Amino acid sequence: MSTIRDWQQNRAMWVRGLEKQTNQKLDCWNRLVRKAPVTDENDLRTWLTDLGVTGYAQTLLVMERFGYPDFLTATADELIARQYAERSHLRVVYDAIINAATECGEIVIQARKTYVSLVAPRRTFARIKPVRNQVDLGLRLEDCEPVGRIEPSRIHHTMRVQIGLKSPQDVDPEVRHLLAQAYLENL
Repeated sequence: MSTIRDWQQNRAMWVRGLEKQTNQKLDCWNRLVRKAPVTDENDLRTWLTDLGVTGYAQTLLVMERFGYPDFLTATADELIARQYAERSHLRVVYDAIINAATECGEIVIQARKTYVSLVAPRRTFARIKPVRNQVDLGLRLEDCEPVGRIEPSRIHHTMRVQIGLKSPQDVDPEVRHLLAQAYLENL
């Protein structure tokens, strides 16, 4: 079973963080920001820092005032479609990876602007990123050494290794085993 998430869940988390950090609701902050003596993002960030609003809470208020990037307002399906718009022949590889990953157990599929994270109950265990003529599958595996088609990862520092996949057939028993191993290591 899988759940698909986009940035809306992050926004909700940032709102909770703002409210916890400041003991004020988002709508109250939006009113204060509208009245603030700021003309651009840098002025607003300085003003908020002076008030002790930092991190994601600050970023949230900046986006509330000056607008959200389009990748934050897109649905998960839209983000994934955009990733494969110029590489439609690779979408079937992505779909094969997702099918294999869902066989591992309960996962969350987190769509981002340029990649998709696969999250086990505890943390991210894989990332899927389309590049040129293949889909790179990064895996968070502790004791997996780069050998053969398993390479050092360029996807993210937490994904120690990756495999380049060019067709759905490349999602073979070895890849399925490695996905399952990464899932189990990150439960």
